[in-house]
Amino acid sequence: MSLDNPQLPGGPLSGVVAKAVEYMVDAGQRSVLFLDILRQRGDQYREHVAQTAPHVLSYSAELIIDGRKLEQPVNYALVRIIPPKGVEIDLKRRPFVIVDPRAGHGPGIGGFKADSEIGVAMKAGHPCYFIGFLPEPMPGQTIERIARAEAIFIEKVIERHPEADGKPCVIGNCQAGWAIMILASLRPELFGPVIVAGAPLAYWAGVHGKYPMRYSGGLLGGSWLTALAGDLGAGKFDGAWLVQNFENQNPANTLWTKQYNVYSKVDTEADRYLEFERWWGGHVNLNAEEIQFIVDELFIGNNLAVGRVRMSDGTAVDLRNIRSPIVVFCSKGDNITPPQQALHWILDLYADVDEIRAHGQTIVYTVHETVGHLGIFVSGGVAKKEHAEFSSNIDLIDVLPPGLYEATFEARGTETLNDELAVGQWVMRCEARTLDDIRDMGGNSPEDERRFETAKRVSERNLAAYQQYLQPWIKSMVTPQMAEMMRNWHPLRLQYEAFSSNNPWMKSVENAADKARDARKPVAEDNPFLVFQERMSKQIVSSLDQWRDSAEAMSEAMFLAIYGSPALQAAVGVDPKADISRRREMDPKHRERLHARVAELSAKIGTGGLREAGIRALLYVGSARGMVDERSLEALRRLRQTDESARMALAEFKMLVREQFFMLLLDRDAALAAIPKLLPNDMDERRRAFAAIKEVLSASADISGEVARRLKEVAVLFGLDSHGNTVPFDPKARAS
Repeated sequence: MSLDNPQLPGGPLSGVVAKAVEYMVDAGQRSVLFLDILRQRGDQYREHVAQTAPHVLSYSAELIIDGRKLEQPVNYALVRIIPPKGVEIDLKRRPFVIVDPRAGHGPGIGGFKADSEIGVAMKAGHPCYFIGFLPEPMPGQTIERIARAEAIFIEKVIERHPEADGKPCVIGNCQAGWAIMILASLRPELFGPVIVAGAPLAYWAGVHGKYPMRYSGGLLGGSWLTALAGDLGAGKFDGAWLVQNFENQNPANTLWTKQYNVYSKVDTEADRYLEFERWWGGHVNLNAEEIQFIVDELFIGNNLAVGRVRMSDGTAVDLRNIRSPIVVFCSKGDNITPPQQALHWILDLYADVDEIRAHGQTIVYTVHETVGHLGIFVSGGVAKKEHAEFSSNIDLIDVLPPGLYEATFEARGTETLNDELAVGQWVMRCEARTLDDIRDMGGNSPEDERRFETAKRVSERNLAAYQQYLQPWIKSMVTPQMAEMMRNWHPLRLQYEAFSSNNPWMKSVENAADKARDARKPVAEDNPFLVFQERMSKQIVSSLDQWRDSAEAMSEAMFLAIYGSPALQAAVGVDPKADISRRREMDPKHRERLHARVAELSAKIGTGGLREAGIRALLYVGSARGMVDERSLEALRRLRQTDESARMALAEFKMLVREQFFMLLLDRDAALAAIPKLLPNDMDERRRAFAAIKEVLSASADISGEVARRLKEVAVLFGLDSHGNTVPFDPKARAS
């Protein structure tokens, strides 16, 4: 026989056997080490939930206000983030306040690593504060009471920074996003720019074939199940159910990928996995009244954008009252809060961009292409790009003229024009947009709006029936001890407890893991059995994804069929042929104030001096580009710093920009014609002002095309040519 005979020792078969043995040794060690990581996760979970104030912040913090000691106590607190060594904070810069989402998990995700919202804000020199919460709500705590407490927190931040150049920038992630928007509409005077990341503000919105989570309320018969869960919890709603809802959106990751990634990379992934699981497993409770408000008013009711949410004193929540710039950060890869749910509130509130301007609002949005829901506020890459740019350019956002903009980011490189004027690795610009740009992302048809309205009314009837017939009986049966037992037996909690050291079997796992680490022999990456393992994993993921897609398609079809029934619609009072419009008309009182403001600004067109003329001219020329670049603002800032007479507080500068912008909108010809009257007779001053305008305009792009034409027009108004030389002023020159 040949020595190549596979049945003989030393032949090809022996090589396969050797590789199989290597793989089995590696797989066995990985299995033991993976089980030990689960044990560590369980022990970490038990330690975390045993703390009075568990959180995952990676920064030291100083308690400023304990919400439990307020007149109307809440389980929230305001803390100051203590800058780590080497980070310099400028107390004259506006503070940042990060509000964490209370959506089933504990606090701290906005700052659980260096590359985070807190980290990049401090790196940009801003003082940082954090609003977090405790696991258990206070008796009688409501969403409104929390909003009032957060107003007290922000007032305290303002009080601590009297010299800050602007009101605090407040960041609300996910659930905290809509909560902060509610507060900003009630107390607009407290806020600088508001950044809402992954926040569902228009919950009905979406497109067919995607984002089926919006159908859940209708398919479950409405919010009566929420009330039932609160009653079974003896007045508390277990946040683990919210976490379970998140996990159900991606069964492949929940059931396989997350664990497999640790198992397959057991030597390197343990720390990252345990760090995230410490937050993911830190479940918190809500009062039944809180979650009922959220589901009825925001999710199934979708009442926020249309102004149907009211406080206990009857005050309506109107998002059009917000006076600060609103930055909306969303992603196409987010199946929890897709772009439509993050942005379509704008379509509900305004007919066009002119109406946004009429309310004095500045709205900036940016849409990421791929990042998932959690990645919007936990991804290191997102923190170093989008959040870092927002932090570094918050003053740019704050002084933008009213309107709708999209923030875009261009990589900064050696070929970037005036790259020394940009901060960080990206150049941010805000480009003017219209409501059609949002509509182009897709949305509901009139038929869809009728379906969701029908689901809302069915929910109201089912909830009323539950409250009348079942709720009293269930409340009388459930004791606090029973509720606590049910929370402890929740499947998500059990998976942590079952693998903790409280399980006597896990002691042998710990011992075996110690031996496995000492004898660790990772298999080669080209081992055929390891390659087969990877293929099998991909097949499992693919199968689970197909199952999810099929289930989602079925749920959508069921929702559309059930709530699209003309008979059901008519039964609950929805006209099957009516076009249900959610867009709100302008309030008559606001229209009256607007007319008064228009008259006031029209009368002021001919008043002012060099400062007003320069800003007016700059806005006129720069608007031809349809965007504002961070380099232009930096050039303007440097000019202000070198000219003491031109320096003013940011709030004053913002007001000046807005007034001149509106004057150009009201009567551009009259506003431009008035410029020569505002200018000083000193031609040197005129030349310096015109040179400053050119410097700001050229900071971000070459002056050409319509920009060059308008600049030449302004030069004539200044009594100069395009090079800054004095020429006789000819009133007819502009007309020509």
